[in-house]
Amino acid sequence: MTTMTKPTIAVLLPCYNEAAAIAQTVAGFRAALPDAMIYVYDNNSTDATVAVAREAGAIVRTERIQGKGNVVRRMFADIDADVYVMADGDATYDAASAPILVARLLSEQCDMIVGSRISQVEESYRRGHRFGNALLTGMLARLFGRSFTDILSGYRVFSRRFVKSFPSLSSGFEIETEISVHALELKMPCAEVETPYYARPEGSTSKLSTYSDGFRILNTIMTLYRIERPLLFFGVIGALFAALGLALSIPLALTYMQTSLVPRFPTAILIIGLMIIAALCFFAGLILDTVVRGRREVRRLAYLGLPTPQML
Repeated sequence: MTTMTKPTIAVLLPCYNEAAAIAQTVAGFRAALPDAMIYVYDNNSTDATVAVAREAGAIVRTERIQGKGNVVRRMFADIDADVYVMADGDATYDAASAPILVARLLSEQCDMIVGSRISQVEESYRRGHRFGNALLTGMLARLFGRSFTDILSGYRVFSRRFVKSFPSLSSGFEIETEISVHALELKMPCAEVETPYYARPEGSTSKLSTYSDGFRILNTIMTLYRIERPLLFFGVIGALFAALGLALSIPLALTYMQTSLVPRFPTAILIIGLMIIAALCFFAGLILDTVVRGRREVRRLAYLGLPTPQML
């Protein structure tokens, strides 16, 4: 007879200069998940974040390589648990919702639950963030066929098999996009739960740059699309070169039909070059698609090698 044990829960809080908010964040998750281990990973803070987090009762560790993606990669590598609750240390996410997200993950045996943010005050989102989030979310859905309503949410609950099979490569705030694409590509069971989203406490400031980080996230989406959908990516490029070559060939074809001559050899050579490039793009996409399929199968097998989350 198999004895079911209570799943272990780890709360992961990446932090950079959050002395004004980290104590409130730790206290909120301690009250919501009293049996969970709460880890604060400091990312070279220059204020009293480390001291305040320790005083609040969190287990404090340090990641020296700057960037949220680097911190998440370190947390996922270091911590062993059955369920992982990840949030920011700025007290904007509703810690009281954590038991609901964890229960949803376990009851439905999901691998990721996204806390979709519902703003409680207008100041929760900085100018441009709401529009940028909607734009990037829509683009991800168009490129990958499906998406989440809030791909940039930092409030997520993961199963162990998600965390230990996730090949994190991002270094900054684009990590949430990479996490979302990983779940979509492996067709993992996921869900969303609406959670309140609050303004930062006084003294806490956002580290997200609206434009530079927005462009980095956009670049991440396009890069992941090139990597995960090479046949479509290079096929579109090849089709554009082929269409240009065909458009340029029409006048030459008409002239040849009328005179049996090809008077514009430079244009003819250009057309041949364009068609060769188009063919190379298509075959490159075809070869890379085969490679990606094999790599996806390896990731899927690594994912399946870990147990599914179990409800007591």
